[in-house]
Amino acid sequence: MFLLLFYRAKRTFIYPHPQDFECLNSLSFGMKNPIYFLFLFLAMACSSPNQHENEMTYRFLLGSYTETENQGIDLLEFNPTQNRFTVKTVATGIKNPSFVIATKSGNLIYAVEETAGDEGGKVWVFERNENEDKLTPLYSVPSQGNHPCHLALSPDERFLIVSNYSGGNFTVFKILENGQLEQKQVIQHTGGSINPERQEGAHVHSATFDPSGNYLLVADLGKDVVATYRFDAALEQPIEHLVDKQMTAGDGPRHLTFSPDGRQVFVVQELTAVVEVFDFQEGILTSRQRLDLTPPNFEGNVGAAEIRISTDGQHLYASNRGDANTLSVFTKNENGDFSVTEHIPSGGIMPRNFNLTQDGKYLIAVHQKSHDIVVFERDQQTGKLSSTPWSIQAHQPVYLFALESLSGVSQDSED
Repeated sequence: MFLLLFYRAKRTFIYPHPQDFECLNSLSFGMKNPIYFLFLFLAMACSSPNQHENEMTYRFLLGSYTETENQGIDLLEFNPTQNRFTVKTVATGIKNPSFVIATKSGNLIYAVEETAGDEGGKVWVFERNENEDKLTPLYSVPSQGNHPCHLALSPDERFLIVSNYSGGNFTVFKILENGQLEQKQVIQHTGGSINPERQEGAHVHSATFDPSGNYLLVADLGKDVVATYRFDAALEQPIEHLVDKQMTAGDGPRHLTFSPDGRQVFVVQELTAVVEVFDFQEGILTSRQRLDLTPPNFEGNVGAAEIRISTDGQHLYASNRGDANTLSVFTKNENGDFSVTEHIPSGGIMPRNFNLTQDGKYLIAVHQKSHDIVVFERDQQTGKLSSTPWSIQAHQPVYLFALESLSGVSQDSED
């Protein structure tokens, strides 16, 4: 007999874990005994704390688009052992914090305010205390370009790069000892490409450091370019342009990620829904492979959004919006190329972002238009994704940043 208990309160889902019922095997009564169900509930008391020693609580900062003052940055927590999934707001009063990141220690949080003005949007700095369910705002600075949409910390966390989509530029800030941001450079892009609606001018969508921290790769959706810059923290102006890599006309490069060894770069092309694989050596990109995010018979609008790679470098994941609303999985072959493993529904509408848990067991996808977040279980051998019952509502979620996960014996939640 299988009994599933379901409880919901405050955007929280809880299912008792099967291990909690193992001690029933030692009880001498039949399944038809009327007191069976009483013992079923009492079985929770039979479980040893050691059964939960390996449980994990995954935590993510959640960026969003806001409509009211009580919306802002959220904290998502997911504990599969407790079967608990929660979202709570930890910072309000910031408009459209669509991209949010943290330092390795998790003590400082950086978020964009994706707005426009005389000096562009804003970059906010928050202090985070693990023991409090809120972020404390420290200050904000102008981003020097309209609609900032992406942030990147240098590997040594001494510099912050802000990409300004409508401004067509990116800004380099030095992080001072007191956490304040000192503006060092504003790099302006110019030019466009063939799509008159989306590529009328430069649109810097992201900037990503290579693992060594010696290069910065900037994806410009508007001019179909991934630009490589040298980065030298010792210089007064640390950014120096090296070379532009032209994409296929109309691609619209959006985000990119590096392989774990830094030898390959994977670019998600928003406008053509393609993942392009590049070899990377001394700042130079060489195209190796193009992977479609739609099956050959697909008809409809597309809008590729995010790209992630597993920590072992064997599986690529990408999301596609438009009429597709899918997650695509690719697997690395013996010859180093990738082949499609599956295209599956993302579980909602407009999967703008997703992320893997740090142990690679789960993929969490956020949907801007359907206002929800869903969890997939991940096969770490094949890379394939399986649907789970976990889903939760959130207002226009658009970005997930993984914080350090918590492990240990479970604690009861008040939610």
